[in-house]
Amino acid sequence: MKENDSYYTISNVSEGTYKEKGSKFLAFAFPVETEEEIDLQRTAIKKKHHDARHCVYAFRLGSKGERMHASDDGEPAHSSGPPVLGKIRSYDLTNILVIVVRYFGGTKLGIPGLIRAYGSAAEDALQKAQIIKKIKKKDLQLQFPYEEAHTIMQWIKAQNAEIIWQEWDSDCRMQLLLSESQYKKIKEIALHKGQIKILPDNSPK
Repeated sequence: MKENDSYYTISNVSEGTYKEKGSKFLAFAFPVETEEEIDLQRTAIKKKHHDARHCVYAFRLGSKGERMHASDDGEPAHSSGPPVLGKIRSYDLTNILVIVVRYFGGTKLGIPGLIRAYGSAAEDALQKAQIIKKIKKKDLQLQFPYEEAHTIMQWIKAQNAEIIWQEWDSDCRMQLLLSESQYKKIKEIALHKGQIKILPDNSPK
């Protein structure tokens, strides 16, 4: 499996803590896949910790980590959300949300202290999480004459590709779940064998 076929995320909710000068920082790391999930988790944490001074968060989404955001939630600019996001990126994780709530202890920490505190709390949560490797998958539907079935099945067996459904007739159809490298390879095979067609609609008729 090629490296760009995969990404890293977490499989479980984990928690971390950090204390400095009376302030307590509680971190929560969640596996997420959508911004709707992020909103639900943020709402739940803010409700549970309604008496906390700040509820800072950062997330990264997409198999390439292309969507990301960090919020300081009232702390000085770039003192809290970006350090949390920085920890997520340092672990090369995506599809993840980290929330850090702060209970103020009466003493200001200054921007360097806040950067250290929020980053440390986030890192504690990430260290306690179960990090897993996931394979990027996409589906593809093929149509081919029966005489090409042997070629297709040989390739599927060699690649250990997953068949979602199949239909055998004079014109055969099949839907596969493939890694990105497998997807590119089967498209090349279809290009060189004119009788094998890739259909735009991935659902059975």
